[in-house]
Amino acid sequence: MKRIIPLLLLGISSPAFAAGQLPTNVAPISYDIRITPDAKAMTFAGTEAITVDVREATRTITLNAADLTITTATFDGAKVAVAQDAELQQLTVTLPKAATKGVHELRFAWSGKINQSPLGLFAIDYKNQDGSASRMLATQFEAPDARRFAPIWDEPSFKATFKLSAVAPAGQLAFSNMPATSVTKQADGTQVYSFDVSPKMSSYLMFLGMGDMERHTVMAGKTEIGIISRRGVGAQGDYALGAAKRLLDYYNDYFGTPYPLPKMDMIAGPGSSQTFGAMENWGAIFYFENELLFDPARATESNRQRIYTVVAHEMAHQWFGDLVTMAWWDDLWLNEGFASWMENKASTDLNPNWNGAATAVSFDREAALAADATAATHPIIRPIKTVDQIGEAFDGITYQKGQAVIGMMESTLGPDVFRDGIRRYMAKYKYGNTVTEQLWAELSAAAGKRVADIAHDFTLQPGVPLVTLTGATCSGGMTKATLTQGRFGLDAASKQPLTWRVPLRLGVLGQAESDMTVRGAAPTVVTLKDCGTIVLNQGKGSYLRARYDAAGHAAIVRDFTRLPLRDQLGTLGDDFALALSGDQDLSAYLALLDKVEVGADPIEWAMVAGQVGHIADRFEGTPLGDTLARRNAALLAPVMKRVGYRAKAGESPLVSNLRETLIGTLGATGDAEIMAMARTYVAALRTDTNAIPPAIRTPIITTYALNASPAEWDALLQIALAEKNPVGRNAYIRALGITKDDALAKRALDLIKTDRITAPQKASLLRAVAGQHPDMAFDFAVANFALVDSFTEASARSNYVPGLGAGSNDPAMPAKITAFAAKNLPVDARGGAARVVAGMAARREVTERLRPAVTAWEAGG
Repeated sequence: MKRIIPLLLLGISSPAFAAGQLPTNVAPISYDIRITPDAKAMTFAGTEAITVDVREATRTITLNAADLTITTATFDGAKVAVAQDAELQQLTVTLPKAATKGVHELRFAWSGKINQSPLGLFAIDYKNQDGSASRMLATQFEAPDARRFAPIWDEPSFKATFKLSAVAPAGQLAFSNMPATSVTKQADGTQVYSFDVSPKMSSYLMFLGMGDMERHTVMAGKTEIGIISRRGVGAQGDYALGAAKRLLDYYNDYFGTPYPLPKMDMIAGPGSSQTFGAMENWGAIFYFENELLFDPARATESNRQRIYTVVAHEMAHQWFGDLVTMAWWDDLWLNEGFASWMENKASTDLNPNWNGAATAVSFDREAALAADATAATHPIIRPIKTVDQIGEAFDGITYQKGQAVIGMMESTLGPDVFRDGIRRYMAKYKYGNTVTEQLWAELSAAAGKRVADIAHDFTLQPGVPLVTLTGATCSGGMTKATLTQGRFGLDAASKQPLTWRVPLRLGVLGQAESDMTVRGAAPTVVTLKDCGTIVLNQGKGSYLRARYDAAGHAAIVRDFTRLPLRDQLGTLGDDFALALSGDQDLSAYLALLDKVEVGADPIEWAMVAGQVGHIADRFEGTPLGDTLARRNAALLAPVMKRVGYRAKAGESPLVSNLRETLIGTLGATGDAEIMAMARTYVAALRTDTNAIPPAIRTPIITTYALNASPAEWDALLQIALAEKNPVGRNAYIRALGITKDDALAKRALDLIKTDRITAPQKASLLRAVAGQHPDMAFDFAVANFALVDSFTEASARSNYVPGLGAGSNDPAMPAKITAFAAKNLPVDARGGAARVVAGMAARREVTERLRPAVTAWEAGG
């Protein structure tokens, strides 16, 4: 695939620029930026000096700026004219005569606005523990929003050093990528924080924050790791600090290049976002508070594990993304796919009792394969041509398929060879920019063989391989198996023929495994040692769906309980998906389901609960859906009895997670016992904000909100408005939107029109309403578009409103979404709406395909 890459890239030439990309005849060397915010007025002023390298004589210099009012501009001390292009988000400086090649200085002064949602410099409003109001300031620049903070070359390949200073109110803490070198008190009581010069980095990794915060630290070798939080809750950062210390040692070893900054702060913002939970700013990682702080009085086990894996993800970015950065956004997966894979690998190695390798099969792998199996899919690497398209790149294909493909490459090459290739890549390209081909080159060098052929098949084309065992014969203690390859898809458009070079591990159960590559459409014959049950894709390390002929599947069912856990999970996932796609009858999956014992692994039961719930959800609101919900409740009740409603001392974290899943799943059906518990616990919140045991807090509140009566909804609203903890308040407000009741959902929408909740809370509440009432939520957004647009984050604009209608079964909804996009979104920003419409078509097709088999299953008792 042809990719458009800036000329700056380490000697790799580029064709024409993508629309809106900057010319490369002038590039920044260093920035010296000073910011003076006025948090009350929601404005700020800035000045900067940029040392630039003029690479060829020019009279014009173009860089990025958006929503900034430029008050002065000089070049080498002389005033110059500037012109801004709001559509391209660019600022062009016109010089009186051509600048000569060499080093020069640009200076600017400007004013800008502080936003209410994460965009450039933004504010987070919250309540202190005493109920008083407070406001924190922070920045969010990924992907193209550093230009809202300062005039800047705001593309990842324009790396430079940054020296920041900021004026903070008396008593407030300011913090950035680097440690403060001085704090100077001024006559008016304000303080000027001056921060050390950063290493060379991309503009989107710069960070500035300030507020009434506190900082707790721990040393990991020569690196100071800090937690910055609102006052009074710093101790809740101890868990993340401990995790980060272990992870830093792990990553320093794994990457073979030590973390290069003197400190690594983790900043807890008491807010929320429509698009992200944390951001990997180099040395100043920003998290929303629920992703970083662990409150033992409220947090569930899954919250605890989530914090660890999010910290692992963002810390992996300090190397993959920060130290070595993709040259342009079409290679975003180099950042996000790798960090997603690394979070699981590191968390699993450091917490073996979580069995993260099995969870990766049951959750991450399934999410990737599902996202890749409809007409809405796209290649991992795809051209990004405009600012509007950048936000669309942050999706499940980039993250989860990227993670799965990285995992497949490690499985294929072996962990030691793969790690050696990563170390070569880090050492060779540190402080620079790369494209994916440079990663393949270093892995090839480490492996002593070419890896790009397989890698290209999985990154430069969309879709999921389907490998089928079409027959097997045994003679003389050896088995000859015939495999064919096709394409797995849930709808007609995703079944268009493609082939891959598929690395595959297979063998007879209990015998040595064989590694092979299935190539092209022609049948492949492989000889295996011994006779017996053949297991395809052993360990589920490769990215594919596996299907068996009748005899092969019967053997898998017979020996299901003998399979290793990952193979049990992967086979359940494959059989379930093959039923959805029509490649296999639902009865094949149900035969496996009958083999799942009440005492099976908690991860397996969590997967089953999700699968059978998915079937029931497809027919929700119909008699068939009601019957299926009751059937599922009966299936899960014995497992719930085994696990129990209350946590037991010393129980496995996996059991704790399953309890959350089961209470949430059964509570959604209106289970009388769980609903009674929920009413009792939520009533107690009025006098004790921590009345619900932390192990079940989230599913209990969810159960209550889903099934609430008008009086109960009112009670939850009062609890939400009285809650001082910002994480708790955000969760309660979101819960108000998940009610099944139409009238209460309308009341939740009415709340969005008031000033009783913040802009991010409005966005969260509207999305929650869409979960149960997609038509109502979408129609509300269209009818109140000016309001909704005011709290929609720029990076979410192409997806947010179309996504509200995604769950609708109304045949008219796809046309409504398309019409909305045509009226309100630029042409280049309509991809999100198109993918929503494609996903809806696939869902309808799958539902009708399943209906006869599900009806027969339900009738069979």
